[in-house]
Amino acid sequence: HNPQAEFNRIPASFARPVGVVATSAVAVSALVADALATAAPLGRDGTSLAFTRWLQRNVHAHQVPGYKAVTLSLKRPELPPGDATDVQMDAAAALSTRFSQGELRVSHDQNLVLPWVREADLGALFEAARAAGFATPNIGLITDMINCPGGDFCALANARPIPVAPATSERFADLDEVYDIGDIDLHISGCINSCGHHHSGHIGILGVDKDGSEWFQVSLGGSDGSTLSGAAVAGKVIGPSFAAEEVADVVEAVIDTYTAQRLAGERFINTVRRIGIPPFKAAADAQRHITGHTAGQTAASATAV
Repeated sequence: HNPQAEFNRIPASFARPVGVVATSAVAVSALVADALATAAPLGRDGTSLAFTRWLQRNVHAHQVPGYKAVTLSLKRPELPPGDATDVQMDAAAALSTRFSQGELRVSHDQNLVLPWVREADLGALFEAARAAGFATPNIGLITDMINCPGGDFCALANARPIPVAPATSERFADLDEVYDIGDIDLHISGCINSCGHHHSGHIGILGVDKDGSEWFQVSLGGSDGSTLSGAAVAGKVIGPSFAAEEVADVVEAVIDTYTAQRLAGERFINTVRRIGIPPFKAAADAQRHITGHTAGQTAASATAV
């Protein structure tokens, strides 16, 4: 059993920074309205929709009235999930100094969080974050995937998940479609060590090795125990693994099955629980075009060239 002193120590690590003062609910409403009007007036090249979506997805409730926690998205098509350039890291540090009492946190889902943002500053932060490439309004959506570095950086990995991420994201480049699909946890690991938390993903992808070739096992229905996902449970493997080239097709087929089968307002994880794995498995299996034999031939041909 941990001593009481240990329990007392943990909250101290999250003490309110000096200078944080609660704001009344009436003042908060006025600040939000002002931020919307200032940062995103209607008719300015769609900025209003972008800012509204950012408020919906990247801005989170706070225990101190007048403040919000804000997620800086590190999920963009041009970089691997969770990656950032040196220029962006300098920008993130500057944003934390200007908007978050100098505090910046790294989340388990490979994003950055500013935990002490005044609601009055949301408009200015949005503009600054967008200029730095941090304002993608996709937190909790399918393109906000967790993706371990895998074989590109880790000697323990069985496969390379990084190429799988952009191939999958490209299928969901339309933000309107992504919002229509709704909340989904897509988690990808390069090996059984599970650095990508594949087992707790609504859609989980695990890299495996078959005779020196990279393959990916797909599971559905996992949960990390969050309020959205329900009790923590490992996803169920839907069958034999898929070739790397097939993964994006498989994910797309699974999503198409969901959108065809869902009830009004029903989230992906709830549809999986209601109709079960078989319909998704059938859709995924239809994407199998590469066998271990043909994969070996492809690898041999590439080596010969």
